[in-house]
Amino acid sequence: MAAPHPLAIPDPRSFPDAAAAGPRAAALYRTAAASLAAETGARADALDGEVRATLEGMLSGDGAALAALLAGSPSVAVARHLWRLLDAAWRDAASDGEAGLAVTVFALPLVIVAGVEATRGERALSAVLAAPQRLVAILREHRALCGNQSVALGNVLIAADAIGVAALPQLLQWQRLPDAQALGAALPARVLAPAPLSLAAGREAVHLRFLVGSALARPGTDLLADTRVGPWGLPFAQELSRQVGDGAATVLALPRAPQSPLPAAWQGRLAQREAAAQLFASNALRKLRRSVGEPTAIISAHRAADAAQGGELRLSLSSPFEPRDAEGFRCPLYPQDRVGDVATMLADLLRDCRVADIRMLGGVHPDRDPATGLPVLFKPDTIPPPAAVLVH
Repeated sequence: MAAPHPLAIPDPRSFPDAAAAGPRAAALYRTAAASLAAETGARADALDGEVRATLEGMLSGDGAALAALLAGSPSVAVARHLWRLLDAAWRDAASDGEAGLAVTVFALPLVIVAGVEATRGERALSAVLAAPQRLVAILREHRALCGNQSVALGNVLIAADAIGVAALPQLLQWQRLPDAQALGAALPARVLAPAPLSLAAGREAVHLRFLVGSALARPGTDLLADTRVGPWGLPFAQELSRQVGDGAATVLALPRAPQSPLPAAWQGRLAQREAAAQLFASNALRKLRRSVGEPTAIISAHRAADAAQGGELRLSLSSPFEPRDAEGFRCPLYPQDRVGDVATMLADLLRDCRVADIRMLGGVHPDRDPATGLPVLFKPDTIPPPAAVLVH
């Protein structure tokens, strides 16, 4: 079976109209689009410089306005381009070549798979760590962050919004040493709100959390250059699982490499989505193969009012020997996602699980079946005639 073409499956999302944006946002969207369409590298660089200058100014101001700017991007291409330029602006603003030391604030993404075997009830695992110094010792011992020994970690697990675009101006302030503050100015408060892990009885869930940390080094030193999880990964995961677990729940922590806040949030969301898809596929395939044999997988695009930007992908697994039921996974789409990339991730996962019959549908489909009111999950015999099978 051929791998799906990146543009094979349509995008079910609705992006904001750039014409309805405020004057500054509309100008930035036009400049970003012009850069993407520029015929020469010099012209693109000049346009990108204009956008970066504006973004750097916004990093010193209102984080909510910055978040609204990116959320209002009129297309995936513009959203991705603004994201890259914002990350570059953050890196420039965070470096202070005149100081003798520089603070690197980083976020360490954590995908946590947790569950309880009880038959009823709900519970929550604390997001406050009892001994963060043990995790710091593991990073130091295995020479993470380029061997830096001045690493410190917060003692709480936080949600993605705490390091999202709206939080960037505040996090940037955290990187300034006392001697870089205005005379008499107080250091900004460093407060991180813990995000407990909610669990429902009888099923596993995939959570995304982050640890925020800092390290001191010479200006210009890139402590986050290595984006791989090195030898520190396994002992770090084991220690974190012990500290998060309470004895009654099973906890598996999967850390990713420390990164600056913006790419950490992005990579964390991708890792959580992939882990959730893997968990769904593993459980559904085990159930189907045990009861009715090999399934058919169908990947389709759907409008959904409760999905981000009104659209998502769905993966359904079913068997002709069980015509009434299908197992379904709602796969979220994030603003910087190219839909074909996400569909390819799902198809690759299914191939790794030895699913032989994988079908990808054309068209954008409704959220719910008007006759039953249930979410639409396609099976081979319910594919509507106009929906072309793009990949089989």
